[in-house]
Amino acid sequence: MKIFKQKGESMIKLQTKIKVYAFVGPSGTGKSYRAQMVAGKYDIHYIIDDGLFIKDNEVIAGNSAKKAPTKIETVKHALFNTEEEKQEIKKAMRKYHPQSILILGTSDGMVQKIAKNLGLPEISQTIYIQDIATKEEMETARRTRVTEGKHVIPVPTFEIKKDFSGYLLDPLQIFKLTGRGTKPYISEKSVIRPTFSYLGNFTISDQVFRQILEYLSTKSPAIEKVTKTRINNTPEGVIVYMEVIVVYGYNIAEELEQFKIKSKQEIEKLTAMEVQKIEIVAKGIKIPDKE
Repeated sequence: MKIFKQKGESMIKLQTKIKVYAFVGPSGTGKSYRAQMVAGKYDIHYIIDDGLFIKDNEVIAGNSAKKAPTKIETVKHALFNTEEEKQEIKKAMRKYHPQSILILGTSDGMVQKIAKNLGLPEISQTIYIQDIATKEEMETARRTRVTEGKHVIPVPTFEIKKDFSGYLLDPLQIFKLTGRGTKPYISEKSVIRPTFSYLGNFTISDQVFRQILEYLSTKSPAIEKVTKTRINNTPEGVIVYMEVIVVYGYNIAEELEQFKIKSKQEIEKLTAMEVQKIEIVAKGIKIPDKE
């Protein structure tokens, strides 16, 4: 009991040091799109949005509320109503010791409820969407949400954080590779949600997954190139099929297994989507030129 009390006191002491900001605006008006911009302005490195706890470019805890089957469940999940959800976020806060946090919500009451559920101090400053976005921009974002079902996660979803340090990618952009060892070319793509259900699960463009995998393949000395990639988005998660040309001289079975593990970890970390299976088939061998 004494140990439990000490842990509780430690948590309270930690959280009283956290400065809490809120970013408030109606659903679909562009909060998630602008979250990183707002966080950067106030030097905030941690964001709470729709059930996710985000550190800079990485989802470090939680699961997206957008996966919930109904609107009611979506709201409950975003508020961290269950003890399990609360404890997961609190555990991450104990690990990372954030000095400040930005909470996104559709109303003052919502962000206050989130802060209370997570045992955070009272919100010290609130930024409203209308303070940083024009009426036309909000109407365009709302129209896109309603008619096309698009949703933004405030993370550069397909950024390989460690390798891309120094790059700031907009959440609606991805990179193209022009060759092994070259810098990425930035081009626009979208994080999307199914148009058939505004309240249903969200998904991400297949091209995003392909480019994550292609980029990771350039970091594997045993893979010469990816010749084919097939992505199957299922309600349970992503299924990946790849065909590659391998480099002679490596333990191919071992190298491809390590590549699968790395790919699964990166996709799940950067997109918050579960990978059900990755299948890789070696379709050819590249024999290095003799020097």
